[in-house]
Amino acid sequence: MLELERYVVAIPDFPRPGILFRDIGPLLRHHFEVTLAALENLVPAEEWAELDALAGIESRGFILAAALATRHRKGFVLIRKKGKLPPPVVAAAYELEYGTGVLEMQPGNGRLLLVDDVLATGGTMRAAAELSRVAGYDVRGLLALIDLKLVPDFRWQEYPLRSVIQYG
Repeated sequence: MLELERYVVAIPDFPRPGILFRDIGPLLRHHFEVTLAALENLVPAEEWAELDALAGIESRGFILAAALATRHRKGFVLIRKKGKLPPPVVAAAYELEYGTGVLEMQPGNGRLLLVDDVLATGGTMRAAAELSRVAGYDVRGLLALIDLKLVPDFRWQEYPLRSVIQYG
């Protein structure tokens, strides 16, 4: 089995001093298909069948969620930073490792799988899940390429996070 974590580059002090950034660019450039297959395999077939759409969290979550949605013939929903979507939108504030932010999405409905590239403190994923619920969606699962394991056994309500690569 290909060790995907070998293609994730650790960049110290980016975007701010004290942060160790995990760059997935080389992984996606050299092993995009294998990476998608690894993510896809974390979700059983019966769960794929029950989903209506995948929600990608800005910005690298877009890449993964859109590709998986295409492979499974599902819809794709954008969860963006404040001010990037036209109204009407629903918003949620959240905390990052290095500050705060606001996520927005357009109201809708259906069963969603939330997808992001990295789970660090869990603030973004938790805000995206709450935001999705408030916007009218039924969150059915949480998926991340990388879990930094800063929050042991991260969950949102009854949904544990599924991830391909774990650090820590």
